[in-house]
Amino acid sequence: MTQHSRNTPQFYLTAPSPCPYLPGQEERKVFTHLVGERATELNDLLTHGGFRRSQSIAYRPACEHCRACVSVPMAAEDFRPTRSMRRILERNQDVVGEMRVAVPTGEQYSVFRSYLDARHRDGGMADMSVLDYSMMVEDSHVETRMVEYRRCEPGAAAERGGELLAVALTDVLSDGLSMVYSFFASEEAPRSLGTFMILDHIARARRMGLAYVYLGYWVKGSRKMDYKGRFLPQERLSPDGWKRVERHAREAIRAGAAGAR
Repeated sequence: MTQHSRNTPQFYLTAPSPCPYLPGQEERKVFTHLVGERATELNDLLTHGGFRRSQSIAYRPACEHCRACVSVPMAAEDFRPTRSMRRILERNQDVVGEMRVAVPTGEQYSVFRSYLDARHRDGGMADMSVLDYSMMVEDSHVETRMVEYRRCEPGAAAERGGELLAVALTDVLSDGLSMVYSFFASEEAPRSLGTFMILDHIARARRMGLAYVYLGYWVKGSRKMDYKGRFLPQERLSPDGWKRVERHAREAIRAGAAGAR
């Protein structure tokens, strides 16, 4: 049997399976293992090529008849929140986030379980145990952090805060923050914490001198993923390479659609 170095990535292709985003479609993924001394370097390189990380695996869609999944890193420095996003920031002025070492806790799992039961009861992660959750957090060979969001009194630090409301598992790349997975307490849905966490990561990237926040895949036509298209400007990976999408382009499309009514 041929032996391969842990520092030489080997790529594999999954069998077709039902697409979780678009009804009637099948998905396939190309993936490799992020292990060994070059894991951090490889994660950076593959992320720039449209891959995502899940535990010690880097993957990218490789569907035969569909190209709907589009990698969308957004440009942190040039971002300006919309009016609705500013309202979300105001609504969450009592929430403070703290970035810490990625260590799973029972408190986090309670929020995670609440989120899955409310939003993804029939999804592939629905049966994840506390051990599965721990593996999701700890099985990483790259620089990974946990951002905990807590309800806090004005002026209080996050470590002295109260109830845990939301959590983001985030990789620190050479040029940005990659939001691997985020979740929030189901009863706090009116706060729009999913959007709030992205806005907070944009602010964090700026403070850290990082150019991008990697949001994963935008899937046009998918209610689960379409929200990512609102965070502009962003780069979108096409067969011809990365293409920048500005806010004014989206607003022009909306204006044209309104005028056609």
